[in-house]
Amino acid sequence: MKLYWISILIVLMSCTDKQTGPIEITLDRDSCERCQMAISDKHFATQVRGGPKNKVFLFDDIGCATIWLNKKPWADTAKIWVADYKTGDFLDASTANYVPEQITPMDFGFGATSEPVAGSIDFNTLKPKLLAKKSTHSLH
Repeated sequence: MKLYWISILIVLMSCTDKQTGPIEITLDRDSCERCQMAISDKHFATQVRGGPKNKVFLFDDIGCATIWLNKKPWADTAKIWVADYKTGDFLDASTANYVPEQITPMDFGFGATSEPVAGSIDFNTLKPKLLAKKSTHSLH
């Protein structure tokens, strides 16, 4: 009887909704939603979850994600994660700190980190800078 309940618990745990956080990216296989380039640097990858189906969209640079998301009617309810440029671990983009003058896949030039460092800015300051900047690979 105990084995029966353990089996049910395992099945229930595997069926829980896991559509709340970032997903694993397969480098050099997954591509950026905006520019279609392969995501090859985990230190600048970005993920957006949202829309009618709460889908995850992958990006190679926070700039691509910001420009793409800005055109979506559901942008205000989307969840964004950005990779820490030092560790590659995903951070909540809204609470991350952004360090300028980084070499990024699409040349937007900002790397995210969990801790504030000299010269870093918050997401609310970053967003208009990204929307105003054109990457050297711009797809407007």
